[in-house]
Amino acid sequence: MADEIKSLDALKDAVAGAAAARPAAETETEAAAPRTPQRDAQGRAYATGKRKDAVARVWIKPGSGKVTVNGKPMAEYFARPVLQMILKQPFEITNTVGQFDVVATVVGGGLSGQSGAVKHGVSKALQLYDPTLRGVLKAAGFLTRDARTVERKKYGKRKARRSFQFSKR
Repeated sequence: MADEIKSLDALKDAVAGAAAARPAAETETEAAAPRTPQRDAQGRAYATGKRKDAVARVWIKPGSGKVTVNGKPMAEYFARPVLQMILKQPFEITNTVGQFDVVATVVGGGLSGQSGAVKHGVSKALQLYDPTLRGVLKAAGFLTRDARTVERKKYGKRKARRSFQFSKR
């Protein structure tokens, strides 16, 4: 038992010595590597957002706040005010309302999933355009992909978990 403790202490000392042997500048750059903005030749940031079965390709660029989804204005494509509110959340939390134009193409899923996918894509594109916004978006949970999807149907069941109606006679 005492030999194991001595060997553990020796191992800890070896790890500490290896860390001390490394230059301090090298460890600082590894820990806090600054993120750089990622923009294309037109000054746009691109990101892909996903939610349920919907996938959104999103481009943002500086502008007047115009949002276009599949070639239609946001208010026309997402008619429900709740879906429009979901889309505006990343801009409201980062205080950039009306500063970026958004062009998005969405496929798959329903309107609710599509609005969530565009929100996810906008959030990712915002943090790529301006890396200083990453902390705010991350704290709000907008950069995390919501992995919940529809459960598959099982054999012997009417739906994923619903059984067929039981008849006693």
